[in-house]
Amino acid sequence: MLLKTFGWSFAITVVGLVVAGVLWGWQGLAIVGILSILEISLSFDNAVINAGILRKMNAFWQKIFLTVGILIAVFGMRLVFPVVIVAITAKLGPIEAVKLAINDKAHYQELVTSAHPAIAAFGGIFLLMIFLDFIFEERDYKWLSWIEKPMAKMGKLDMLSVIIALVVLLVSAMTLATDVAHGGGDKTATVLLAGVAGLITYLVVGGISGYFEDKLDEDDEDDEDGEDGEESEAGAVAPVAKGAGSAVGLAGKAAFFMFLYLEVIDASFSFDGVIGAFAITNDIFMMALGLGIGAMYIRSLTVFLVRKGTLDDYVYLEHGAHYAIGALAVILLITIRYEVSEVVTGLIGIVLIGLSFASSVVRNRREGKPGDTSGTKAEVTSGV
Repeated sequence: MLLKTFGWSFAITVVGLVVAGVLWGWQGLAIVGILSILEISLSFDNAVINAGILRKMNAFWQKIFLTVGILIAVFGMRLVFPVVIVAITAKLGPIEAVKLAINDKAHYQELVTSAHPAIAAFGGIFLLMIFLDFIFEERDYKWLSWIEKPMAKMGKLDMLSVIIALVVLLVSAMTLATDVAHGGGDKTATVLLAGVAGLITYLVVGGISGYFEDKLDEDDEDDEDGEDGEESEAGAVAPVAKGAGSAVGLAGKAAFFMFLYLEVIDASFSFDGVIGAFAITNDIFMMALGLGIGAMYIRSLTVFLVRKGTLDDYVYLEHGAHYAIGALAVILLITIRYEVSEVVTGLIGIVLIGLSFASSVVRNRREGKPGDTSGTKAEVTSGV
């Protein structure tokens, strides 16, 4: 199971490190290894969030997530995205931007860094919306009940998460973007525009995927109601055929938009990793290789969590991951003006997920059924 799930990640790690050693020597090999560890530590909570979404998708879309998705994650976000940012910022063509990244690495790094306020605003607001919608939703299990109970009651107010996100964006733009460290000058308008774009992206992609998911659930319920069949004139029970074609179509649409949602989430998580990688190297190929290896492990870990049913066995893991997302969102917004070490970002996520895992273990032992959540779905609190 472990080798089957992580086999490609192990293989790509070996190939990637060999390539790094051949092209750049021992120093390049070390840099690629450090970047891989950086990506894994920063994005571990991403795997938990992804698993919560991916488990709703069938095996075909899980394979798409591991194949097409990893191409988007590695080449799109870790290699192409920084070049696109430079092209837009410097008003260059794609080829000129690539030449700049290869021939003038210092200037390339400066341009990417100057775009950080917009990137942080977009990613910060997008991730903040994920956290707010989670914390405001009534859930069967509550980890930090003293926070989650009142938040769930407040969540009954329509559009509360959107209102809070807009207020946070406005405060961030007025206080953090007036004299930013990255690029200098007033970035208030840039931060506002990027933050609104992040909010719109979340509402559109998340809303569409949620719509098709709900529609699919409704069709499944209708199919279950019809499984007992209809009574014929002779009193016999004739089975009612399911609307298989419709269900498959809706499942495809739902899975497709969930896949897009997953990719946007991954992009938001990768922002801090891409920017943080410049503290280690400004070589775009080293960066893409190192971060790409780390991204492969996050993908494999996501599938592992789904296939093992870990989120069902340890019910507070999703809570810890969402709290980590909330912390990352705040950190991204703070970095509009101030530097925050990637070590701090990574440790916060690891600590929160570790605590939620420990609370899940304690709960399972208290229930007398370690790893089993098949019991009552009544509200359960960890007492934390």
